[in-house]
Amino acid sequence: MAVTASLGFWQLDRARQKIALQDQIDQRARLPAWQTADLLQAGDPKDGVHRPVRLRGQWVKEASVFLDNRQMATRNGFILVTPLKLAGSASAVLVQRGWVPRDFTDRSRVPTIDTPSGEVELEGRLAPPPGKLYELGEAGTGAIRQNIDLGTFALETGLILMPVSVQQTGASPEGLLREWPRAAIGVDKHHGYAFQWFGLCALAGLLYLWFQIISPRRKRMSHGPDAR
Repeated sequence: MAVTASLGFWQLDRARQKIALQDQIDQRARLPAWQTADLLQAGDPKDGVHRPVRLRGQWVKEASVFLDNRQMATRNGFILVTPLKLAGSASAVLVQRGWVPRDFTDRSRVPTIDTPSGEVELEGRLAPPPGKLYELGEAGTGAIRQNIDLGTFALETGLILMPVSVQQTGASPEGLLREWPRAAIGVDKHHGYAFQWFGLCALAGLLYLWFQIISPRRKRMSHGPDAR
């Protein structure tokens, strides 16, 4: 009982931590947008994850990559990522520009997406690097990839990449879908686990009560001097 009860309280504590994290994410989302200079001057850009940004720079079009097997709005397709070389700096940030369906009749074909030349301004929110999916064999190269590793990609392209990415928001004249999911914290999961542990604790208590107290007492009563 002590073990299962302690595990239940541990799960409740984890849920409280996740709620605090969700509050922090929501607070960052309401902060004023970082401009290009703010991002460049940040001591650790990862401290600004989930914060809105408004950046200026030039697309590195030739380094665009289509991440395969990515879902948005329950549909499967590509996430287009393109580095943005930040204005006034040698640094670049990987931008998740949006989702686009793939051609299932020709899996080697990539969609034609317009990428403006010259300096552009975009809005979005800071995010961790694109999530990685399970991949058989070595990491792929080329325009279509399962995953992208910032360190390896920086060596491949010669770019100085920041340790974060940007999920671009707003309307897309290129036809990209930008319904980015809210960061999944998983509070309900911890509440569910806590309920299970407390349920096991209660079951252990009931079993102890039955086998150690109620059942022996019933047996003693049935074998008493008045038993027939």
